[in-house]
Amino acid sequence: MRKGINAWCFPNEMDLIEILGQAKMLHFEGVEINLSTAPNAGLRLDQLDEDLPVIKKAAEEFQIAIPSISTDLLWKYPLTDPDPTIRKKGIDIVKQMLKAAKYLDSKTILVVPGVVTGEASYETVYYRAIEAVKLLAEDAERLQVNIGIENVWNKFLLSPLEMAAFIDEVSNPWVGSYFDVGNVINFGYPEQWIRILSHRIISIHVKDFKKTVGNLEGFVPLLSGDVDWNKINTALRDINYKGYIIPEISPHQVHPDLLLKQISETVDSLFDFSVVNR
Repeated sequence: MRKGINAWCFPNEMDLIEILGQAKMLHFEGVEINLSTAPNAGLRLDQLDEDLPVIKKAAEEFQIAIPSISTDLLWKYPLTDPDPTIRKKGIDIVKQMLKAAKYLDSKTILVVPGVVTGEASYETVYYRAIEAVKLLAEDAERLQVNIGIENVWNKFLLSPLEMAAFIDEVSNPWVGSYFDVGNVINFGYPEQWIRILSHRIISIHVKDFKKTVGNLEGFVPLLSGDVDWNKINTALRDINYKGYIIPEISPHQVHPDLLLKQISETVDSLFDFSVVNR
């Protein structure tokens, strides 16, 4: 397995060049960057041509990988929105992510496949998501970049069997699961998801969750919640997972450097990064 970290773990005021340098010092092998419209985003949607060469050069200088690209924009522009204009915007965003990933030698982009709402029914969202991901899979295959479908709190693909069936229905080897351990602990068992999704898993996010809180405030740093990390490790060994383990944890407001150090040390203690499948 490989040791990565999401750029959102770092303070908002820290620019991406600093993040890459800090991540290298903390012994991370890769940094997952995030496409957004925020002024301090590491990769800005409206300034891709400016940002990409700078990021690529910095990653090469620090000798650190950009294994994957995430985004918060598919919540604003869902691939399954009732408005076709918004759906098209979402499609365009994913296409930009794929092109950026190709440029940065990233293996994977993270995609939220759809959002169920009062105006977008579960059934409708399912078929729109299948249609959108099949379309995007053509670009992914051409560019040889994986699309990782993430399990998030979007009221959609709520079980591992359904997630597996969705990926199998898309039926493209460049589409798989971007599995988030902490996102399922409130209503399931992540080790069961891992075994069911198995070979479909492309990359993994890790964070912890306290079930007694039960809402978004329940997401906590590693070892502070209810995830059974021994069972997670056993499940990952059972499926012979060799990809990235990427913490995605909000930074502390005070002494964020201490949390980053703790994240690095904790993932070292939880996972075996001594054998890397290159």
